[in-house]
Amino acid sequence: MAIRVVIPESPSEADRDAVLEPLRAYNASQVANPLRRPVAILLVDEDGAHVGGLWGKCTYNWLHIEFLAIHENHRGRDYGTMILHEAERLAISNNCIGIWLDTFEFQACGFYEKLGFEIFGKIEDHPIGQHRFFLCKKF
Repeated sequence: MAIRVVIPESPSEADRDAVLEPLRAYNASQVANPLRRPVAILLVDEDGAHVGGLWGKCTYNWLHIEFLAIHENHRGRDYGTMILHEAERLAISNNCIGIWLDTFEFQACGFYEKLGFEIFGKIEDHPIGQHRFFLCKKF
């Protein structure tokens, strides 16, 4: 059977799953009990509207924060700090040894550093003229 390279114009979730399936299978064969649990911590106003929050996953004994955002009208009120304290509590309850994330230079690197996160990597010119930082906090 011949194998060929295909580049879809609009990749789908099925395409993503096709790439992830063999990767997950291999990883599971190498690591015992790789907990994969989605995590959400939501900010909801008095009307029940979502105004921000955190999305991530607990996997390989770490909580990876994929997204953390707070609506502009609600920034500067320590909600981000509250969310990260909840994330730490949640991570520890899921037997995680730390939290890691990435952020752009124009976003919140200093905010995370004030909360005890350390930079462990940086990509320069991502986007051009800016940097992307990778941070972690080990418990």
